[in-house]
Amino acid sequence: MSASAVVRRLAALSGASAVGAGAYGAHGFKNSDPDDYRIVAGSLLIAGMGMFCGSLYHQALTGDPGLRKAAPVGGVAMIVGWLAMIL
Repeated sequence: MSASAVVRRLAALSGASAVGAGAYGAHGFKNSDPDDYRIVAGSLLIAGMGMFCGSLYHQALTGDPGLRKAAPVGGVAMIVGWLAMIL
């Protein structure tokens, strides 16, 4: 993959995440109490850790790859949780 293709993909990812975060901030969460944002961020981080780490531990301990598709979802939840802390 060429360097320009990588830059285009990173730019597209950045733009998409900015639009998604803006839409969430404008429409998804209408409460003005700052403590509510901390609860959302904490919930996302905890859920993300459970899905990400839990599925990997499950596979490592049992050898069953059945839950490995939860790892990327958990990773995204952790990223969104960290971003929610900015609010």
